[in-house]
Parts: sequence; C-alpha cells; structure tokens
Amino acid sequence: MKNKKTNSNSQPNTAAWRYYLVLVAVGIIYLGLMARSAYIQVIEPEMLQAQGDMRSMRVAEKRVQRGSILDRNGSELAISVPVETVWADPKIIMDNNALTMTEHWQALADVLDQDITQLTTRVAKNSRKRFIYLERKISPAIATYIKQLKIPGIHLRKESKRFYPTGEISAHLLGFTNVDDKGIEGIEGMYDQLLTGKGGEKRFRKDAQGRKVEIISVEQAEQAEDVTLSIDQRIQAIAYKELKGAVQAFKAASGSVIVANIHTGEILAMTNSPSYNPNNRRNTAIHRFRNRAITDIYEPGSTMKPLTALTALEFGSVSPNDIIDTSPGWMRLGGRRVSDPRNRGKLSIEDILVTSSNMGTTKLALSVPKNYLLDKFFEVGFGEETGTRLIGESMGMMHDRSRWSQFELATLSWGAGLAITPAQLTRFYMAVANGGIKRKLTIIKADSELAKAEQKISADMQEERIFSQKNSNAVVEMLETVVNEHVPLAKVNGYRVGGKTGTSIKAVAGGYGNDYVGLFAGMAPISKPEIVVVVVINEPSGDLYHGGEVAAPVFSRVMKGALRVLNIAPDGQEKQVAESQKNTDKQTPLDTVSRGDHV
Repeated sequence: MKNKKTNSNSQPNTAAWRYYLVLVAVGIIYLGLMARSAYIQVIEPEMLQAQGDMRSMRVAEKRVQRGSILDRNGSELAISVPVETVWADPKIIMDNNALTMTEHWQALADVLDQDITQLTTRVAKNSRKRFIYLERKISPAIATYIKQLKIPGIHLRKESKRFYPTGEISAHLLGFTNVDDKGIEGIEGMYDQLLTGKGGEKRFRKDAQGRKVEIISVEQAEQAEDVTLSIDQRIQAIAYKELKGAVQAFKAASGSVIVANIHTGEILAMTNSPSYNPNNRRNTAIHRFRNRAITDIYEPGSTMKPLTALTALEFGSVSPNDIIDTSPGWMRLGGRRVSDPRNRGKLSIEDILVTSSNMGTTKLALSVPKNYLLDKFFEVGFGEETGTRLIGESMGMMHDRSRWSQFELATLSWGAGLAITPAQLTRFYMAVANGGIKRKLTIIKADSELAKAEQKISADMQEERIFSQKNSNAVVEMLETVVNEHVPLAKVNGYRVGGKTGTSIKAVAGGYGNDYVGLFAGMAPISKPEIVVVVVINEPSGDLYHGGEVAAPVFSRVMKGALRVLNIAPDGQEKQVAESQKNTDKQTPLDTVSRGDHV
C-alpha cells in the first residue's frame, strides 16, 4: 500500500515539470514573435515596405525635352533631337545563353564601333547586374538595326541629344551639354535649369497579373523654356568669318570680335577664333572651350586715349579747341621717360587722338587730379563685370591703390598698367557713342520675358550717366577724324565711322615680352551712332601687328556687314568718299596705320 501511495504522489510532480517546460517554451516563442513583430513594425518597418514596393509599385516617368536656344530673330542655335540609348540586362543575357549568338554580337559590335571581345567580356563580368550602358545617344537608324538583331537582354531607351546648327560660329557663346544633357558651358550652363524643365512621374501599384490596382501619386511635368538671345546670327556669322580669316592671315594665336547695340546694351555678335565644333568635341583641348571675349584680359593700349581726353574735358582742365604743346617730344617723370616717335609740337585734342600722341595724352592726364582720373577709369566699368552674367567672365585688372606715381598715371592714360576684357572695352565705347551713358551688356534679347525678370534682379546695373552728352559727342567727332585721317583701313564706304586703334606689348614675368595685341574699337554711323564693334587680334606673327593693320580691316568688314543686316541707312557724304579715295591713292597701308598707338 505504501508503494502505491508513493507512485501516485510522484506522477503529478512529473506532469507539472513537463507542463512548466512547455509553458516556458511557448512563452519564449511568443516573446520572440512579439519582439520580432515590434522590431519590424516599430524599429525598422521600411525594409519590408521597400521589399513590397519592389514587387508591386512602379513609376512611369515623363521626360521633358530640353528647351531651344534662339537668336533674336527666332533662328535655332541649339536644339534637342530624338536619339536612343542601347542598354543590356546581363542576367537575362546569361539566363538565355545569348552570348552564344556570335554573329549577332559581331553585328552589334560593328554598328557600335566597339570590339566584340571587350563588349561580351563586359557583359559577362557584370552577369549579376540588371542594367549596364552599351552606347549612349545613337541615331534612330542604328537603333532600328539593333532592334532587328533581337538579342535577348539588349534593349533601347529613348533620349535626346543636343545639336548645334551653327557649329563653330557660336560655339563659345552657346557652350554645350554633357552626355546626360546637363549644360556645363556657356548659355547651356548659365540657363541650365530654365532649359531643362522638370520631368513628371506617376507612381502606381500593380498586382501579380500586372494590372494597375492603385495610383499612389501623380507629379505633373514642368515644360522647359526656350532662351532667346540678343545675338543676330547673321551678324555673328559675318563676324566669325572675318575674324577667322584675319587670325589665319596674320598667323595670330587668337582673336575676338564683339558687336553691340549702344542704346540697349544687347550683344549682337560675340565670337572667337580659333573655335571648335560643339557637335563633335572629341580630341578638343579644354582651353579651346574658353570664351576669350569675356575671359581673356589685355592691356588696351591707345584705345584708352579717348577716355583720357574725355576725362580732361569733363573736369574742365581743357576744352575741345585747346592746344597742347608737346615739345620737345619727350619728358621725364620721376626718372622715367615718356616720348613720342618725333616732336609733334603743338597739338589740339583731336590731333592728339589722330597722331596717338603719348606726350599729349600724358599732359591731359596730369591736368586733372589723380583721384578724378582714376575714378573715371573705374566708372566706365574697368574692374567690374559687364552685366552679361556669362560663366567665367573676368573683371579685368585695374589697381585700386592709394599711391600712384606720375609716370604710372601717364602710362595708365595711354592704356598700360591695366588689363581689361574685350567686353569691358565694348562697354566703354558704347558709353562714348551713346552720349555718356553706361549700360550693362546683355546676351538676352531686351524685350524677352527672361530679360525683364533679370532686370528686376539687377536693377542697380541698368544705366548710369558718366559723361556729359556734349563732351561725349565731341570725342565721337574726333574719333571720326582719327579714322578719316589716319586709319583708312577702318573706313566703311557710304558711312561715317569713328574709332581708335590700339597696340600693346604683352606683359610677361618681370616686364614685357615680344608678343603684341592689335585692337580696334569704333562706332557708326557718326551722324546717329547705333552700334559699336570691338576687334582684338592676339599675338599676330610677322611684320604686321599694329591695330591699324590687323584689327582695323576686320572692324571695317564686320561693321559694313552689320549695318547692312540691320538696314541702317548710310550717312556718307561725297566729300568723305572723295577724301577716302584720295588718301588711298596717295598712301600705302603701312603709311596709313597709326604708328603712335604703341608703347
């Protein structure tokens, strides 16, 4: 009996132990599930959501074509054309053993101008990937051929490619886009956001059968805008043709031409040589992409002498009819010598500009207070941007220091000791031609919506009177005499033209070297000035290097073409034509250029 009692008492103990063990195990499992559930739902829910989205959510993109760049008359300078991109899905290719289609791959390699071994090896090495580019932006004809090869895993995607109809003529101004259609130079880079727009997209969910079951969100596309430039492509083409011919003829390192409307500040042409083909930039040196008209700086030489004369007139130290005695043709300032090629004696202000007298210009500069002279150089825009907002524009080099020696002021007065861009020189001559008002330069057509928006942003740069109209007009008439009497190669038949040559020696470390820069800046028609043309020929080779020899002829032909394109009526007079013919018969080109316009 005792044994039976003992056995009956031990059975419940064993059952209790097993019960509690199962209970603990169930509790641990339950707690683990709760912890995992809490981790997934509270701490890291994004992972499963992302996994679900990958299986069910899709995005349909709506691409926006890049806007066009137009000239002032609506001619297309940059447009986007439809192309296609070839891409591969290596996983599909390997799953279908498509690399064994040797003839098809050879045909694909041939049409893409690639090596078949490199092409197939690249696919094989990326066998786990689902997307690799094979070739970007191919023509529709090539895309059709590739489609007909029917290689599993080879796909096409529609894209657009930038095309520049004007080629090298406007390359520096327009810039270009990269392979992803993003602007990185010139107007393309400057207005990239405006030209790009914003693509739209629709997010929706699909079920296992591929049917749309839910539209999650719809984002509307913002169409890209066109950009209308102030450039007249007809004038641009004339300027580039003449500049390229001169750079080649004089074996120059480079050159620039700018044509501008003096009343609005609109740039009608801005071109450089040598240029490049923006549609095919392979093997093009990076320095060829530089827009030299706004980036490169030069000592302007004697093109600054009208500024010195105008400064003296404005201060009142001289009047237009005053006579300046330059005898004996030289002078010393602080132990340094200033001189003319010969003793020119007594000269009027007009004679000083005609003969490009360094002595006369120096005496005009020293007749006004130092600060007044320096202020005028800053007021015309030297040492500041011109307002174009173009990428890479230089502000030039105009020293703002308290101490200037008389010799330094003298050299400054005839264009040495400072360095400016062709764009800054253009802005100064615009102010002289329009009666003394400084206006910002603009590359955008003045009456476009974009120009109006930019004017609100930079209202402080619109216009400013820096010279009196009376003195400005007096200097313009003097510049007409400069052309008529001393620079016949700058004349334009039927039109009254004014301007000034400049020849400067390029500075090197420690002084000046042996290379020259030839310049000419002028305006027309003198009876009612409308446009300014600035020409810079950098480092001409050979015996001809003065501004009157290398830059003036380019000015004449560009000015003539621009006046005709703009349908500006001639203001020539029979007397002017007769004098022009007389001077041409009597003198050779070497006799008629300005010999006093260099240091």
